[in-house]
Amino acid sequence: MLFSLFFGAGNLIFPPILGQQAGDSFVPAIIGFILTGVGLPLLAVVAVALSGRDMQHLAGRVSPRFGIFFAIIVYVSLGPAMGIPRVANVAYEMGFSSFLPSHHASNPWILFVYTLIFFGSVFWMSLNPSKLVERIGSWLTPMLLLSIALLFIGGVLYPIGEGGPAINEYVESPGFKGFMNGYLTMDTIAALAFGIIVLNSIRGQGVTEKRAVAKAAIQAGLIAGIGLSLVYAALGYLGVTSVSLGYFKNGGQLLTDVVLHLFGRSGLILLAVIVTLACLTTCIGLVSACSQYFATLMKGMAYNRIALVICLLGLLVANLGLNKILSISEPILLVIYPVAIVLLLLSFVHKWFGGYSQVYAGALIGTVLISLFDGLKGAKVPIEFALPVLRHIPLYAEGIGWFIPALAGGAIGYVIGKLMAARDKQSFNPTKN
Repeated sequence: MLFSLFFGAGNLIFPPILGQQAGDSFVPAIIGFILTGVGLPLLAVVAVALSGRDMQHLAGRVSPRFGIFFAIIVYVSLGPAMGIPRVANVAYEMGFSSFLPSHHASNPWILFVYTLIFFGSVFWMSLNPSKLVERIGSWLTPMLLLSIALLFIGGVLYPIGEGGPAINEYVESPGFKGFMNGYLTMDTIAALAFGIIVLNSIRGQGVTEKRAVAKAAIQAGLIAGIGLSLVYAALGYLGVTSVSLGYFKNGGQLLTDVVLHLFGRSGLILLAVIVTLACLTTCIGLVSACSQYFATLMKGMAYNRIALVICLLGLLVANLGLNKILSISEPILLVIYPVAIVLLLLSFVHKWFGGYSQVYAGALIGTVLISLFDGLKGAKVPIEFALPVLRHIPLYAEGIGWFIPALAGGAIGYVIGKLMAARDKQSFNPTKN
């Protein structure tokens, strides 16, 4: 179940383009990709499992109000505002629409009917969260893995060609470029949201003791991580051997041409099955995670009603079209994702700095100061006035300029926390009567 929740269409199309561009530097590139595309999400699952609570609890270490605010922002972003409608659009464009004549593929009424059926299926499968392990883990995931295995076996038995030299950023730093591409999968945020599903699913199996729940969640995370790593390596290999087909701008076009070369037009059915299953399972997980959170937050609202509202909102946004959704989502995610990473990393060293809320606040202030500019840049808002300063920040050109300011902010927060703790200890000096 956890494998399928992570493995959406974005995860399907990133590794092939990485493999094609990395060429003979594929091994360090895919290792870097796996470190962030698999490693960070697994750390998020472990963090949620060890805390035994949800994302709001982790973010609440800054302050209770910030915990609620950040959780709402993430669940709305991953849910009806961006994540859920984007998944439905990818399923339509890479799956269903490839069988339509070109003049029908862009018909808004066909998109509406497809998304109506898609979200109807998602809503039905999300009605009972305790059944997610059975519905996704027991039959949807095996179907997905079997489809990918057929694609990979075809590529091994009938290789398209040999790999070429590395191109673009993979020439000088293939490992770091792969590392950044794995970061862009956004699965770390999804892992924080899916944590509540994992914990509730384990408890639904009769496991209630906190340590046993954490152990089961970590084991599930490791199994999912191994599965994801193998699938990423297999898809990347298909990209490596596809150079003879020409270089492509994105992994969706590349994967479609690979399938056409290996299996002909009938192979598009296989690709449609893979894409639809990947999108369907991820969308079910997102609807369920969002519904469970908001049902907990709003005690008067039933889970089923919230799931219905989320599906209806997702249906409306999905019909704006994929390009519109992507243009809105990118700048927002550029702001949110670094904050999620910093919260996650701090949760593992929480005891080392005494759990001071000032450390969390300082680190997040440093992070947001930079990620806000990244978001504005992604939204095509001019930021030339700030570029002379931003360019002097280490790692800014590589896309993680927030890292050093986060460290500095956390260090300042630690000093403030220490001083405040010492002051409080000194002021609490009871006298004997």
